[in-house]
Amino acid sequence: MEGDIGSIGAGLVYGLGAIGPGIGLGFLIGKAIEAMARQPEAAGMVRTTMFLGIAFVEALALFGFVLSFIV
Repeated sequence: MEGDIGSIGAGLVYGLGAIGPGIGLGFLIGKAIEAMARQPEAAGMVRTTMFLGIAFVEALALFGFVLSFIV
């Protein structure tokens, strides 16, 4: 019984931990595409900044994944 509760807890930790990065990625990529559409000459700079932001947001998802194993 205790193993079942632990696996449910781990699933909830990672599931809830993935919601924030998912929303963040959607917002980040959407705004980057909007910025590139408005100013195509700045697309290179926007793309570079977008990839840096994606890396930081994905780090949060990885923290949730690791935390699910710790719990």
